[in-house]
Amino acid sequence: MASSSQSATPQREPAWDVARLFPAQGSWSASDYLELTDRTNRLVEWTDGCIEVLAMPTQAHQFLVRFLVDALRAFVDPQKLGEVLFAPLRVRLQTNKFREPDVVFMFAEHADRRHNDYWDGADLVMEVVSQDVESRRRDIDFKRIDYAEAGIPEYWIVDPQESQVTVLSLDQGTYREHGRFGLSEQATSQLLDGFSVEVAELFRAENN
Repeated sequence: MASSSQSATPQREPAWDVARLFPAQGSWSASDYLELTDRTNRLVEWTDGCIEVLAMPTQAHQFLVRFLVDALRAFVDPQKLGEVLFAPLRVRLQTNKFREPDVVFMFAEHADRRHNDYWDGADLVMEVVSQDVESRRRDIDFKRIDYAEAGIPEYWIVDPQESQVTVLSLDQGTYREHGRFGLSEQATSQLLDGFSVEVAELFRAENN
């Protein structure tokens, strides 16, 4: 009679044979990345040959994204200023880097940079910061550098954990703080004159 250890369920292992069908980290090309993201419903970014699989957004995260998209569209659509979209949408920052911002805006005069498969940069991007440490570091530190290097004029960091919106404005290739706005304030845009968001109203949408 077999011992309990011999009859135990085999140790679960990743499907290594499937994993080996894909390039190793550091070896992903742009075409590899585009093919992968065409075939999956996960948010995936690509930088310097490596892919980053992002955390699946929560309901609260998506409520905040919806609020921002609705507010931005209510401002730009009547004036026909440009296009507002939301993730998943691939944005090429450099030849070796794609990101998927939560909210993206492109002026109408830059429509030639909007392609069906991806956009070449953007004029304004917004990220709603997730709670996990890796996502916070990516949105607050790494993407601040990436978006500035790509020449994106304005970057909004929406931080539910701090109940705060930071608006960054591009100045000679680096971001400076246009403002850091709390619950009693309106977050304003430098790029879009007259566009603002009531911060308290924004974060109330998280519990819609």
